[in-house]
Formats: sequence, structure tokens, C-alpha cells
Amino acid sequence: MKLSKSLFISVFMFSLVGCSLFGKEEEIVQVSPSPTVNNQFSIQQVWRNSTAGNTHIYSLLGPINYDNAVYVASRSGQVKAVDLSNGHTIWDKNLSQSTLFSSKTALFSGGVSADDKYVYIGSERAVVYALDRNDGNVIWEKPVRGEVLARPVSSADKLIIHTANGNLQALNRNTGADEWDVMLEVPPLSLRGNSTPTIAHGAAIFGDDTGHVNAYYINNGQLIWQQRISQPSGSTEIAKLNDVDSTPIIEGNLAYAIGYNGNVVALDLSNGQIVWRKEMGSTHSFVVDSQQLFVVDQNDNVRAVSKNGGTILWTQAGLLHRQLTDPVIYENYIVVGDFEGYLYWLDKDNGEIVAKTQVSSSGLISKPLVVDNKIVVQAKNGDIYAFTKK
Repeated sequence: MKLSKSLFISVFMFSLVGCSLFGKEEEIVQVSPSPTVNNQFSIQQVWRNSTAGNTHIYSLLGPINYDNAVYVASRSGQVKAVDLSNGHTIWDKNLSQSTLFSSKTALFSGGVSADDKYVYIGSERAVVYALDRNDGNVIWEKPVRGEVLARPVSSADKLIIHTANGNLQALNRNTGADEWDVMLEVPPLSLRGNSTPTIAHGAAIFGDDTGHVNAYYINNGQLIWQQRISQPSGSTEIAKLNDVDSTPIIEGNLAYAIGYNGNVVALDLSNGQIVWRKEMGSTHSFVVDSQQLFVVDQNDNVRAVSKNGGTILWTQAGLLHRQLTDPVIYENYIVVGDFEGYLYWLDKDNGEIVAKTQVSSSGLISKPLVVDNKIVVQAKNGDIYAFTKK
């Protein structure tokens, strides 16, 4: 059973003391108000475009960039290529199925990814699509082993799919033909989300729902190593959740990862052994610079963590429980969005919030995209914006 993150948020962030879904009393958790910020610089909207969004559905669909084009999708089935420079639509395809008697939306959920030939997207209907990157025509569509909640990832001639039921599957990226698949353990209860694999040195490195980071050869699906970074604990079902839903980051011979109710860790890429660990939980992917990891933890603290041993360098606690997006680095700032549609700029050196703007009252969930001097965000209602700092 996958526990919807929207249900998870409502249970733990807006509930009163009383009998919970899991048989325990819940603590009152206060959502921090959006802080007042005297902007230290102006934020200019460069362009705006839109897809058919749905403000009532929890979806991490967000923009991706390849070769001066931004690719976006809506849950219903719209896939769009947008010119990065001016926001004009390059092509627009709708993959929902409509007949005279019925309509069947695509239920896209697996994020958009792109390479030199194709745009890929997965769905809750357990189908993956490959579209021609130049015109959006469907090259192939393929039923896979389960719901696709993570972005498909291409490498060489393969497309790696991580499904919600714990399957890691490789398809031929040109035809969609099966190459290999591996079935992973899935606990009875987990968060609704999956780790997007990172490809490095011929391996797919990703987290799973049992608290492990795994490395598999993409050539044949053989396991290289597996390391636990999050251990079940506590007396409630929620306390026992230990999903690793973040996307690992690979630098040199280290793999950085974080788990829910777990740790942020640096792993030896060659064998998976833990180099250092720091107790800190999150479902978010994080970003790095030359010296630090920037993490949004499971309470929406934004933290800077030293790459050298995991020391916490600063914490920004002014955005608690505001359902932040994954963080991104923009110039010398960390940028995150929140459920009320605000976008915040934090000073990378000390965590101070130095600017904010409200993008859309529908809210922000998906990770912003930073490319060239622009930051591109997709709101829950489907609108896509590009901003720049002035």
C-alpha cells in the first residue's frame, strides 16, 4: 500500500490532537506563515505558458530542459515543448484517449525526461511513452511492470524505469523492447513516490522503499551492492516508514543519498560502504555545490550540510511544514517553492531568505528548473513560468 503524500501531509500537518489513522495520538503541528521578506533584488517574470493542470491532484510533474527547449506535461496527457528563450510553444501533443463514447486520460505521473532523440514520460496506468524530441510524435509506447512515479532515465541504448511496485526495468530506448527487469522488496506501507535512478559508471544508483540505496549494472540488471541508510523504528506505522525516494547524487567516488526517518549519507561508490552519516530524514532530492549539500528535511527545515563529514553548517527554520519543493541552486542562492505558490531565494552562505515572490496561488510542488540565467517553475494549475533575477 502506497501512502499518498497528500494524505500524509493532511494527517500530520493539519490534524488536531486525537485518535489518528494509525492508533496513536497526533501532535499539533503548526504551519509557519510565509515570512515577510524585504527583497534584496527584484525578480522579473520573463515568460509564461500553460498546460492542463489539476490543482486537486498531488503530482510531481515538473519541467525538464534539453538543448534550449523546456519539456512539460500534465496529468491528463498533454506534453509540450516550449522555447526556453521566449516561452513560445514549439509543439503540443495530447496523449489522452477520447472516443465518441468515452474519454481516458493518460494519468501522467512519472515526470518528463529527455535525451538527444526522445522525450520520455511514464504514467499511473503503467505505460511509458517515447516521443520524438523535435515534433512530439509518439515513437513507441510500452506497458511496464507497474505505476511509474519516477522519471524514466536513458543511458546509451537503454531506458531505466523504477516502478511503484518495486520493479527496476530496462527497455530499449529506440524500440521500447524489454531488456531485463529486477523485482525489489516492497513493504506493506510506504510513501507514494520513488527514487529516480542516477546513472554513473555503467550503473543505476537509486533508493528503494525498504531504506536501501542500490547499485545495479544497467547492461544486465545484476546487483553490484546494496546499503541500508534508513532503519525502521518507533511504535507507529508512520515511524516505521523508511523510504529512500530522493535521487542520489554522484560525485567522484562518492554517492550522496537521504532517507525518510533516516540519515543523509556519503557512500563509497565502489562498494556502497558508508563513509559518513548524519541523522536527518527527507523525501526530497537535494543539491550540492563544491563544499555543501543543501537539504530540505521532512519538517521543511532547509539545511546546509558539509560534504566533509556531514556537519550542519546552517539551518533555515522559517518555512516549517510549508510543503516545500526540492531545492535548486540559482547563482549564489538556494531556491524553493511552497504549497501557497511562493518562491523563496535563500543566501547559500548563511540560509537567510533574501527574496520571495508569489508565482501562483494554486501552489508549487514540483522541483524548479534552473537553466541559463532563468528559473522555470510549473504550478499545480499547469501554468509554467520563467523568472530571472535583476
